[in-house]
Amino acid sequence: MRRGGGGRRGSGNYTNPCLTMHQPWASLLVYGIKRIEGRSWTAPIRGCLWIHAASKVPEEDTIKAMEDFYREIYAVNGITDIKFPEHYPVSRLLGCVDVVGCVRCDELASWEAVPEGVRLEGQTDFCWLCEQPKKLLVPFEMRGYQRVYNLEKKIYEAAVRGLVSVEGPMPVKFPLPDPQDPFSLKPGSISEGFSETEASGVEKSESLSAAIAGARAAATQFNKKD
Repeated sequence: MRRGGGGRRGSGNYTNPCLTMHQPWASLLVYGIKRIEGRSWTAPIRGCLWIHAASKVPEEDTIKAMEDFYREIYAVNGITDIKFPEHYPVSRLLGCVDVVGCVRCDELASWEAVPEGVRLEGQTDFCWLCEQPKKLLVPFEMRGYQRVYNLEKKIYEAAVRGLVSVEGPMPVKFPLPDPQDPFSLKPGSISEGFSETEASGVEKSESLSAAIAGARAAATQFNKKD
């Protein structure tokens, strides 16, 4: 079946790949606040990934839970001034990020080369590492699809002209094992040097633990395997 420009899902043959996400996660990623995209499956691409917001309007409790979560994990690194999106639009193409790698949750939790707050973002099986967020000045209305799919050519050509770079509260440059090989950082590639049972060294306060629990509860209302 042709979807969003004809690319086959899961084939790895992507042209202008796009991922549909629920709000508020979609906007948090494009605004550079969210740096890890958690999935139950490994990232099939490296490089630019367009982000589309699904049609479900987020509940206020969900937005609050996720904003509280990010306030707490940024506070771990001393960041207290976070400008969250004023609106969380739905059924819109929002912008894009660069996916630079994918690691397992336990690897991220023990990866001392990245900030502690980033390690706390990993709450699912696989963690897509995202950099260089860009947002559309005017989000495009469009239909989304499951998993990664290709943007229609006409949408891509219009969208790429309306992008602006975003400076998140604490941008991260993930240390890639081999910058010349975009697929060198994959699940299992940073396993050496720590035990699989070794947990993150971040000491969780009561408020941080509550925020993590709230974020997990908020995510359970959606099927994030899509």
